[in-house]
Amino acid sequence: MKVKFTLSMDDLIVSGKHYDQVVLDWEEEMQEEEVLSLSQSWISTQNFLINRMNGLSRVGESSLTIEPLEKTDQPPKGKIGPERNRGKSAGRNK
Repeated sequence: MKVKFTLSMDDLIVSGKHYDQVVLDWEEEMQEEEVLSLSQSWISTQNFLINRMNGLSRVGESSLTIEPLEKTDQPPKGKIGPERNRGKSAGRNK
């Protein structure tokens, strides 16, 4: 299935530089199981973004929207987030 992702991050530090807000959106072909796994990881994993994005050392708040672009038999998964105060430092894991 084709899926559109929109990732919004506020108050972040990338490679030592501070940014007030960064918004990324992209489309990707994924199996439904992969989408479900990604959304579950987003919800349950502290430091989800820091562990996956080179140079990212801090993010204040973030949200991830997952929107199916092709019709499926299941309803859209909708917005996941916000991620509040997760991932303040790369070394902190709880």
